[in-house]
Amino acid sequence: MRLPTTEHIRRPWRIHEIAPDFEVEDVWALPTPGGPDDLPRLIAQITSGGDWPDNAPLPVRFVWEARWKIGTVLRLDRKRDEVGSRVASLRDRLPADLAVVPRGPDFPTLPFTPVYELPDEWAAEMANRTVHTIMHIGWVADADADGGHRGQMAVLVKPNGRFGAAYMQLIKPFRYWLVYPALMKVIGRGWAAGRAASAEALA
Repeated sequence: MRLPTTEHIRRPWRIHEIAPDFEVEDVWALPTPGGPDDLPRLIAQITSGGDWPDNAPLPVRFVWEARWKIGTVLRLDRKRDEVGSRVASLRDRLPADLAVVPRGPDFPTLPFTPVYELPDEWAAEMANRTVHTIMHIGWVADADADGGHRGQMAVLVKPNGRFGAAYMQLIKPFRYWLVYPALMKVIGRGWAAGRAASAEALA
């Protein structure tokens, strides 16, 4: 479920002090009900890639593949535009206490790099010719579940000039109508499957 940006802004996340020059583009409640200490399991699911985009609907897979092909033609994803090249890594901004915490697992298939991991939040970044992006995953108390918790994803962006801002506006309908709804379903299925497997192991 999409949430207002205030649901991210109002919480005391450490990302606020690290990336004040980024805009909050999207905030989503993730279908991942769990206990207070389940954030590492969600991080592991996200970084593994899971079933994304293989088990997404055909239109989503088409858009996803088209994006990377278009990126190759327009040279959107060159090495010279990645984190550490066109833009400095957010790790260069970390205060002393965050610089020594774990970064979290690496992504084997997606072009994100982990920045830091805390018990209730985790951040990863990526950059290309159009934008410098942060994926922020928080673990929050769920008002609809007595004592329960869930994941909350925020996407923060810093477009690269007018071209980057125009590109973000161009892809917005595809993200809202196709990509994000399908992604929420894939995350939910993966989470439910993981819970079922854990329960079976304990039985």
